[in-house]
Amino acid sequence: MSIFSRLFKARDKPTNSFFGSTYSFFFGSTTSGKTVNETTAMQTTAVYACVRILAETIASLPLHTYKSKADGKEKARDHPIYYLLSDAPNPEMTSFVFRETLMGHLLLWGNAYAQIIRDGRGKVIALYPLMPDKMTVNRSENGDIYYIYNKNGEEYILHSHDVLHIPGLGFDGLIGYSPIAMAKNTIGMALATEEYGAKFFSNGANPGGVLEHPGVVKDPARVRDSWNAVYQGSSNSHKVAVLEEGMKFQSIGIPPEQAQFLETRKFQTEEICRIFRVPPHLVASLDKATFSNIEHQSISFVVHTIRPWLVRIEQSINKALFTDSERKKYFVSFVVEGLLRGDYNSRMQGYATGIQNGFMSPNDVRRLENMNPIPEGEGGDTYMVNGNMLKLKEVGAFVKDKTGGDEDEEVLELDKE
Repeated sequence: MSIFSRLFKARDKPTNSFFGSTYSFFFGSTTSGKTVNETTAMQTTAVYACVRILAETIASLPLHTYKSKADGKEKARDHPIYYLLSDAPNPEMTSFVFRETLMGHLLLWGNAYAQIIRDGRGKVIALYPLMPDKMTVNRSENGDIYYIYNKNGEEYILHSHDVLHIPGLGFDGLIGYSPIAMAKNTIGMALATEEYGAKFFSNGANPGGVLEHPGVVKDPARVRDSWNAVYQGSSNSHKVAVLEEGMKFQSIGIPPEQAQFLETRKFQTEEICRIFRVPPHLVASLDKATFSNIEHQSISFVVHTIRPWLVRIEQSINKALFTDSERKKYFVSFVVEGLLRGDYNSRMQGYATGIQNGFMSPNDVRRLENMNPIPEGEGGDTYMVNGNMLKLKEVGAFVKDKTGGDEDEEVLELDKE
């Protein structure tokens, strides 16, 4: 309770269940018969892999606080937000763990919340993540947004300026809805196929069938139990069955290859990757990955998957942690250049082009490659251009200077044109 501050009297909740963060009506049983929620979904390897890839990737990116300048920007190391976001948002967590936790909440619940702890002057001194399933977002009669957090059966009401809220894609722009809830049938089918495979192998010899006897069996239960004791289970599969008295075994189960069991499981993995917009090769599904396209798929992953999340997080942080006056000169931004680097030859060719055309210096390149810069005074920060390139209007003057004779009139005519 000590981490909560500025609590005020609770207001009545709206009766419309579609309002605020009440979206539990999406969860529950699916057409496959499996119950899907955030916990059961993470038991699917594809969901776990997608959430882990996105959360760890974004948490590992450098997150800096910058100050705008007339000629660009510089790191605002003296601002308190810089330390909170890049090193430790609170005494219990590193920046990586904090951002990984918020990203996991975003991917599973569609919303991420963190309480903003301020001192008496309003300065942000700590950030603590809050569980999305315990949070309700509402709007008061005068239009102000407030948050109701349920902790140990008690409700705490927080002002909007005391909460960092990062919403995902949603209905009303106020909260996001859970990708797990919206795609529960897809995930439910993945859970069902996994359970089917486990039960198939637990039944070993054949998952279903009948023992036919030409006569009357006095104790059918004993015959069934005797059969199961010898042949049931994956450890007893492929044993040779011995049948007496004209008894026959007739299988009535559908073998996995006939039911396209493996193909179904692969397709469900692709479906889950489609939910999170993660290339299948990142979750070890390499059927459609080749040496020539895997690099482009990785770059597309950064541009079309990672970047939208980064923009969403950056704008939410700027809005919640900076005052109106601070937002005019301070902002936070992720550094993603490392994720966009190609192979060594491609990078070197790009750097050479940048140096030859004057928009990169040798030290710019060395910083991108995590190398120490060339010492001052040795030309490491000098911007150069290829000396063979001239402006078109200067070509005539160059020719005139070199020839200096009979071609003067020709050069003048060229200049006039």
